[in-house]
Amino acid sequence: DFDEAVADAVLRSTRLLGAKQPATDKVTIVLEPRLAATLLGIAGGTLTGDRVLKGRSPFADRVGEAIASPLLTLVDDPTDPRSFGADSHDGEGLATRVNPLITDGVLQGFLHDGYTGRRSGTASTGSAVRSSRSTPAPGCQALVMAAGEQPPEELLAGVDRGLFVQSLNGLHSGVNAVSGDFSVGADGLMIRDGQLAEPVREITLASTLQRLLLGIVAVGNDLDWRPGGATAATLVIADVSMSGK
Repeated sequence: DFDEAVADAVLRSTRLLGAKQPATDKVTIVLEPRLAATLLGIAGGTLTGDRVLKGRSPFADRVGEAIASPLLTLVDDPTDPRSFGADSHDGEGLATRVNPLITDGVLQGFLHDGYTGRRSGTASTGSAVRSSRSTPAPGCQALVMAAGEQPPEELLAGVDRGLFVQSLNGLHSGVNAVSGDFSVGADGLMIRDGQLAEPVREITLASTLQRLLLGIVAVGNDLDWRPGGATAATLVIADVSMSGK
């Protein structure tokens, strides 16, 4: 939608005019669906059989344990035609299926291709992904989270002091998928008494992937089907360190 894309770009540009670096604080952050999908994509990338076998997942050996807030349910579902990542078969030619990853905060299992499924003593979950130049490896195809009940406006109104995050920078270098350490640049708008306030920039948000998932305190009802295939809604995450001046 050309008009919607233009309006969104103008809004994102103009509302940060005059942005300044805020004071260091610990805040509640609000992630719109676009950024929530990014966060969940990072989490989903740690839930693959190859990472578990290599000891490179912070969630290895935690199947059946609570690794996230009970508000979070996450599946990999390439069978849903509404997803841009939908496909009938995976990179090894097996029929795709719905693979529950996290249900009410509890880790259900990992994604496998044929090789990692055999090595793990289980089987492929129909989750092999590949490009024209790569061999198959397990990976997420179409992450879908369960929506909450509240619209994003109500979630924002419930935050006394926080940060509405507009963008995250340095995700490739700032996120350690082995330990879960999370330290990335950000900009956005402060939230005061449930209202968007002054724009801010030159921020570093620091936590761990484990704490971010456990810190989810609200989930919106605004599921958005993203171009990359993931589907997410607004997330509200408490107690995130915001480093400023």
